[in-house]
Amino acid sequence: MIFMKSLDSKIKGIEVIEFFGHPSIRATHKTTFEITKEEDLSLRGDCVIGVKANKSCIDIDDEVKRRMTKDVPIKITICLGNYTFEVNAQGHPSLTLTDERDIVVRKSSYICPRTLAIRSDRAAIDLPRYIVSILHKKETKGKMTISVLDEFKA
Repeated sequence: MIFMKSLDSKIKGIEVIEFFGHPSIRATHKTTFEITKEEDLSLRGDCVIGVKANKSCIDIDDEVKRRMTKDVPIKITICLGNYTFEVNAQGHPSLTLTDERDIVVRKSSYICPRTLAIRSDRAAIDLPRYIVSILHKKETKGKMTISVLDEFKA
């Protein structure tokens, strides 16, 4: 992946989370996207883009968590086969990363135990619709790569 090569020296921590598609994925939420360990999904979960994840916030490596709890840029890459979707977000000292079920990325600055990153430049609604159609299949397997980049220099 070209993105990773060009940023290699700036990456300070990486976490990869695997997840699956589901027929009820709508990806229409305008301010968040979510990946969950839950196996089922109702149509109310319009921010969910993946289910049956192998990790939630609490499962992220402690060193990666430590780095995320600073004001650092975070690059999130969603991969489905040959398709990728990239998101730029921000870490924050108030992140707790303790939820046992979900991972939520937010455009806002709201923080709760489910919050992975804030001030995202993308939400569920921004996923290309061809990617959403791939996510409608239960057998679709995806990966979310979280890359914590160098700290900002003051």
